[in-house]
Amino acid sequence: MTEWKRNSIRIGAPTCILAAFTAFIPVLYLCSRYNCWPSLEVVLSAWALTALSFGAFYIVEPISYYAALGMSGTYLGFLSGNIGNMRVPCAALALDVTDSESETIQAEVVSTMAICGSIITNLIATTSAVLVGSAVVAILPAFLDAALKNDASVTLITFRLLTGCSTVFIPTKRKTNVPLTGASIE
Repeated sequence: MTEWKRNSIRIGAPTCILAAFTAFIPVLYLCSRYNCWPSLEVVLSAWALTALSFGAFYIVEPISYYAALGMSGTYLGFLSGNIGNMRVPCAALALDVTDSESETIQAEVVSTMAICGSIITNLIATTSAVLVGSAVVAILPAFLDAALKNDASVTLITFRLLTGCSTVFIPTKRKTNVPLTGASIE
């Protein structure tokens, strides 16, 4: 078990750090391509706002998910995302089905395999959706294609999507919902 954890840290920590640095590549490219570098004050204030909003999650989530994900599963989960909705339920179900005891090598391997399976399934489903979606868009009639490319319709679609999300995720905050949806949810 000690060797498993040592290898997980040896591979997982540099991979997560590398992923954190590579996340800045698109920003650096866009800023250099269009010469639109933000001031240091703007960057630091945005970082401070993000740290204040989500800083506690950087401590709470790894601790709370570790029991179901294990060491390597935690690294995989944070690299692939969608931890609470997909990775933890897959790992927890796999641990339950195999009757694995916590803090054993069997539990680590089972949760890691379950998370890898969910990542592969997610990649296959997303890739299939992109391929099917692009094929559908390619055969759309000309008037629908023009409507989707129209800025006004894209704005309307975006507004409708945000409205739908706000009615699902903010049903208890009626004062917030009124400006977003035009009506409160009772």
